[in-house]
Amino acid sequence: MSLGVYRRRLRSLGGSRPQRPQPAHILPPALHHPWTGLISPGTAAAAGGEMFSSSPPPSGPLEKLFQYIDLHQDEFVQTLKEWVAIESNSVQPVLHFRQELSRMMAVATDKLQCLGAAVDSVDLGSQQLPNGQSLPLPPIILAELGNDPKKPTVCFYGHLDVQPAQQSDGWLTDPHTLTEVGGKLYGRGATDNKGPVLAWINAVSTFRALEQDLPVNIKFILEGMEEAGSVALEELVTKEKHRFFSSVDYIVISDNLWISRTKPALTYGTRGNSYFMVEVKCRDQDFHSGTFGGILNEPMAELIALLDSLVDSTGHILIPGIYDQVAPLTEEEKKTYETIDLDLEEYQNSSQVEKFLYGTKEEILMHLWRYPSLSIHGIEGAFDKPGTKTVIPGRVVGKFSIRLVPHMNVSVVEKQVKQHLEAVFSKRNSSNQMSVSLALGLQPWITNINDNQYLAAKAAIKTVPSFSRVSVFGIEPDMIQDGSTIPIARIFQDIIQKSVMMLPLGAVDDGEHSQNEKINRWNYIEGSKLFAAFFLELAKLHE
Repeated sequence: MSLGVYRRRLRSLGGSRPQRPQPAHILPPALHHPWTGLISPGTAAAAGGEMFSSSPPPSGPLEKLFQYIDLHQDEFVQTLKEWVAIESNSVQPVLHFRQELSRMMAVATDKLQCLGAAVDSVDLGSQQLPNGQSLPLPPIILAELGNDPKKPTVCFYGHLDVQPAQQSDGWLTDPHTLTEVGGKLYGRGATDNKGPVLAWINAVSTFRALEQDLPVNIKFILEGMEEAGSVALEELVTKEKHRFFSSVDYIVISDNLWISRTKPALTYGTRGNSYFMVEVKCRDQDFHSGTFGGILNEPMAELIALLDSLVDSTGHILIPGIYDQVAPLTEEEKKTYETIDLDLEEYQNSSQVEKFLYGTKEEILMHLWRYPSLSIHGIEGAFDKPGTKTVIPGRVVGKFSIRLVPHMNVSVVEKQVKQHLEAVFSKRNSSNQMSVSLALGLQPWITNINDNQYLAAKAAIKTVPSFSRVSVFGIEPDMIQDGSTIPIARIFQDIIQKSVMMLPLGAVDDGEHSQNEKINRWNYIEGSKLFAAFFLELAKLHE
């Protein structure tokens, strides 16, 4: 890559003035609050500034917590750097990566034990792959800190595995060397999910360092196979329901993003997912189009017709009855979309999409969150290489999925899809064979936003320490849903039957799973403060 191209690409990531990437601990933290422009005393002190040196020392417990986090933020970033350096890739079934996963879980275990937590590293044995290979599974960490029956018990779920990443994929820097550019911490796992896990640990460790009593009992469940389908997690949660989870009052997940770059959010729902395979088969071998073209029902043409029957050009799903189970839109719900902080023009530009199907913020959000969508993902067996191979595939498999919303049901949707495709195929009078199978079925999740922990999280987000003049966030959070599927929320809700909350820390442009994944230093440090404030607010409400 030329120097000019490199600088232009860096500029798109780090702001208008390109900066040479540095190890995360070298660059000073950004000083300005995204909304107020004020400089927090802790941040100024960490950067070597003296402008708040005459301010009175913090007095209350929250102020002391916040100041400690500000003053030790470089240490917290350094720990994140050490965790990002571990290539805990669970997606590629390779022994080296499984060893890295085990190392990552061991590092996390040591970190928790240093806090005084009792840690159980649950051995999951090995995983048998379709090719006959056997690979070790990383353990799941169950940890607990405190068992005071007068305090609420909060369990934090997180994962320490990551998606594959190599600099040759298009990263501007080594994805496993945490690098700071303009206050943004780039590295695989920085936002998904090592940063949020460490933010929770940072909050706990701050109480410990200041010898302040933790206002809540803390539990952790940390896994290492989330990106590969959370192998064995549901079984473990079921097994531990009446032991580890018996005293849990609240479950917190921080594994998604805000819908804004600057405004925090609380997530109260996610869509489910039904993933289908539709196969059309004439024979196992492919055909030569010169020898057989025009005298048989071509599987590819039939598959294209089947896929075309699923959804129209406006995004409306054409499967009969598919919308019958969708919860009706109330006036109260409709108003909630009006307050969401979404700059539609910025969202469209950052997505590099010329035009969305809908023209208003409210319509966009409703079709991302509260209406189902159908997406076609690919065709197995098709010729997709460069060149002009004149082949007629003898067997092809189309792949598509439907994002489900309340009150849709996986089994009902499966029946509707199969009936529809069978009806379309029968009208073609084909001699080929067609079959439909459900590869994955995950229910949508939604929860009560008036639950104690949502109220506590709202209060924590709006917390304004008097000494700093700058809040944790100091603003009413967006109440959002997530158009993707996060199965663990529904698993916890169904099995443990306790309150589940999703409390994201990352900004919408963090790029989880993508090249140049990052978390803003500001989000990471303020997120650590947010969790500390949340503990205090939840303890108040629980009383």
